[in-house]
Amino acid sequence: MTRTALFASCSAMPEGDGDEADVLPALADLGFTVRWAAWDDPGTDFAVADLVILRATWDYPERREEFLDWCESVPALANPAAVVRWNTDKSYLVELLDAGVPTVPAELVPVGEQPNWPKQPFVIKPTVGAGSRGVAKFEAAGPEAGDHLRGLHEDGRTALVQPYQSSVDTQGEIAAVFFGGVYSHAFTKAAMLGSGMDASGLYLQERLAAAVPAPEVRAVAEDALDAACSLLGILRAELLYARVDLVRGDDGRPLVLELELAEPSLGFRHADGGAPLRFASAVRQQLA
Repeated sequence: MTRTALFASCSAMPEGDGDEADVLPALADLGFTVRWAAWDDPGTDFAVADLVILRATWDYPERREEFLDWCESVPALANPAAVVRWNTDKSYLVELLDAGVPTVPAELVPVGEQPNWPKQPFVIKPTVGAGSRGVAKFEAAGPEAGDHLRGLHEDGRTALVQPYQSSVDTQGEIAAVFFGGVYSHAFTKAAMLGSGMDASGLYLQERLAAAVPAPEVRAVAEDALDAACSLLGILRAELLYARVDLVRGDDGRPLVLELELAEPSLGFRHADGGAPLRFASAVRQQLA
């Protein structure tokens, strides 16, 4: 039986960044017809697809409510709209902290408020954002940090302040990828702050490489996924994909930096040859 899957993208990157090249034939082998479509394309009927998979909808931060309304209008969306709503606001990091997940400390700074500035280097980022846009590192509190925070607030955006983890400079981040709630593969990401912007203008360029996470790193990634699913009231198997980005804290312990459940790059180009097959199987599972 032939089934239809739509990969949702955006007009600036209508077929993503090329990372899914090996996924399309893997899905075809399981009887799927796959095509790309920008999420806001009025000429595409997303309701007729057996499954709509968020892949490169990277222009949503400036139109988040419109994007979320669209997500809720799609009958078969992966990941589900309620998950996307929760995960596209980085205040979820505070919820993970409260749930006991080892997470980089985070302070929410709503419009008009001031943070307790960290005494070490720190990062300011918007709570709604993608591709590291609007993220800046500062060595100490001062006029530059205040100006950056004020700029976010003038745009009506809540900010998140986090102490900078120095291990990023030497070890980078490690991203653990799950399909259908099951661990698939991992890759490392070098520090992006100060990197050049991609030609699309949607994200900072990354230097990626395949990796095998240490046991304690994978354990924290698993804990983060369990906690998120508990907060959302879902089973891990209900998530087509998940990516947990981790760094080492100053004491060497792994900490969650981000939990990506909406539209993350999944690092297929840096995974083993079985990763596209595992993803295709997870897609089929979603429809079972």
